[in-house]
Amino acid sequence: MKDSRYIRAIGEGLAEELDRDDRVFMLGEDLVDAGPFSVTRGLAERFGTRRIRNTPISESAFLGLAVGAAIAGLRPIVEVMTMDLFTVCMDPLVNHAAKMRYMFGGQYSVPLVVLTATGAGVGAGPHHSQSLEAWFAHVPGLKVVMPSTPYDAKGLLKAAIRDDDPIIYAWHKGLLSRMGQVPEEEYTVPIGVADVKREGSDVTIVATGLMVHQALSAADGMEEAGISAEVVDPRTISPLDTATIVASVKKTGRLVVVHEAVKDFGIGAEVAAVVAEEAFDYLDAPIKRIGLPFTPIPFSRNLENALLPTADHIARAAREACGVPVEQ
Repeated sequence: MKDSRYIRAIGEGLAEELDRDDRVFMLGEDLVDAGPFSVTRGLAERFGTRRIRNTPISESAFLGLAVGAAIAGLRPIVEVMTMDLFTVCMDPLVNHAAKMRYMFGGQYSVPLVVLTATGAGVGAGPHHSQSLEAWFAHVPGLKVVMPSTPYDAKGLLKAAIRDDDPIIYAWHKGLLSRMGQVPEEEYTVPIGVADVKREGSDVTIVATGLMVHQALSAADGMEEAGISAEVVDPRTISPLDTATIVASVKKTGRLVVVHEAVKDFGIGAEVAAVVAEEAFDYLDAPIKRIGLPFTPIPFSRNLENALLPTADHIARAAREACGVPVEQ
């Protein structure tokens, strides 16, 4: 194992898959010059501008091109700078990439990976801070992954590039500099398999993306109060590993779900519904959901920080679920 930054783990995964399969190529804005988040640093020099290609600022055009390339037998990787910009390229993604295999009876596959940055906390304002993963998890034919660690970032990326279906690969801006252990040898992380990041017995906390680390921090802090929290990271939003989540809740009897997206109609609602359907008799307390309020994300850092879920919010919800008095 070696220490690696999240961003470098992604870069290594890209380089290894480009080297492994000459059908893999990349499209996006400024990728030759390392890209908006420096994820593609050094790739153009190594693989050439035929496989690392800059595009005009027209997400709909280059995502449509990538869908056609995937159908024709290539394995494109597209970087859409932030998830907010999917609003200008929904048609090729939702109406074509997601439906092609179904509409042609399996004659075509669309091995397409769309890399994108998600999340708030960097003062990027309402147009560049949204977490829209629930939109795409709602579309049959699309897969959505959200790695929270360098290990998962590299392993899920390599698995996504090898997958024959279109996949949204969303990283959180606040994770790019996070350090973690990554194997030196070849590995992948299976799509659709959750990971229990921390074992516990009193309450299950299901968290996604950056919120996984807030949940782990909350769990560490609650030990002093005698609360043992289990933290489950779905890693894949769609397909969702409901079996791991349900098994955890059956063990602990309590559930807190946290994500950075708006709370209303989010992934947390789906997790809560699944648990209510499959493990209701095991629940010892009402399910708690944590997310952003139903409002655009402000540009002001003070206002933005006031909206974002924190370890304190998670700990408060977990204490309430466990019947432990909460300090005002």
